[in-house]
Amino acid sequence: MSTTSRPYSGLPRATGLRSWHCSRWGSEGGCSLAAIDVAGFVAELKDHAVDHGFHVHDERHFVETYSLRQVWEVDLHPEEGCGGPVDLHLALEVEPRVLLAFEDVVAELPDDEEPSDEYHFPLIFTWALPPLPKGPDLLVLATQLAGVSGPDLALEVSAIDSFASVTDAPERTLTVVARQHVSLAQVLAGEEQLCDVLDRCLAVSRFLLETAPAWGV
Repeated sequence: MSTTSRPYSGLPRATGLRSWHCSRWGSEGGCSLAAIDVAGFVAELKDHAVDHGFHVHDERHFVETYSLRQVWEVDLHPEEGCGGPVDLHLALEVEPRVLLAFEDVVAELPDDEEPSDEYHFPLIFTWALPPLPKGPDLLVLATQLAGVSGPDLALEVSAIDSFASVTDAPERTLTVVARQHVSLAQVLAGEEQLCDVLDRCLAVSRFLLETAPAWGV
């Protein structure tokens, strides 16, 4: 049976813990209920990022035709960094098997019982800068960033050195990545705010923005 996505507002939302919406329609006209609204969560996440000092520059939504895996992408930067060299790329990866398994669990629970916190979506933050004529020492930078982000936001620092020609000095392209997880149980209960994560991401963004001039950008 083939299904397609289309908006639906004819079903009343349940009160309390359960918040159902219709996300898929079958060929027989039946409505398939989803326990959480991923698009709504991403919209709230963008608004929340704005409240924490970010400016939303762009957003994208990709769906793989065969696997139905989805990726929601949002491009951010600090409010004071508009036009600056630092961009923050946020990506929420939606694995359909995880979502369907979570919905099966929720559908079997009584209305007054919460699902277990074992279903998560990866949430990846990636900072990117243009090629740096004066690339930093990665070990020193990683140590400095660890002090900025703290132990709850582990960062991966990597770089690629490129040469325009054999006689030119290398230009270093720097990438910083943080990996978090979004709890579907907390999204369902309306408790997944990510306030601390967004504050730490803003601190990292501001550090990179203030340090970038010393790297030649």
